[in-house]
Amino acid sequence: MILSGFLFLFIIITNLASERFGYETFSDLDSDAKLQKINNDPKKFRISFVLILIEHVSIIALAVMLFFAFSPYNIILAIVWTIFRTAEGLIQIYIGRSILKTKNSSFTFAQILFSIGTLAYSILFVAYGVVPAIIGWLGIVASILYGFGSGITLVKPNFKVLWSFGGLLILLFEIVLGGWLLFSPII
Repeated sequence: MILSGFLFLFIIITNLASERFGYETFSDLDSDAKLQKINNDPKKFRISFVLILIEHVSIIALAVMLFFAFSPYNIILAIVWTIFRTAEGLIQIYIGRSILKTKNSSFTFAQILFSIGTLAYSILFVAYGVVPAIIGWLGIVASILYGFGSGITLVKPNFKVLWSFGGLLILLFEIVLGGWLLFSPII
């Protein structure tokens, strides 16, 4: 569980670091502007690309670790989150490889998979009490809002209020869950 907690926090840190070097996880795709940024500083782009690949591989590793840690409680939910979070990570890796082609729709689809996977393990957390219930409920609410928000942006790309609010709740959930998984065995 400690390693899972570390990975939750590590994923957030690598995402923030990759944005510092120019990779934009959440952005409107403007291929010409992106190509110009890459052309202006290719080294910075390579660093951001490596960081984001590390993040996505970590997402897959986290899904597998959570499967082993929590599958004894409910194998069906464990399989659901492992499949959906692994698919999310693989899609994100694919997006990274084809960064200027179909980022927006693929990214939104990956975020819907992310929401379903997060919902599955949040339900397990609440149902089986393996983490404090408040953390599990935060995950349930956050993943539902983020998932619906992602779906709405497919239909109405300029309506991002629900998606943004859900994203903030997901970030809070992952920080709290990561901290709890990392530090609860020590306390």
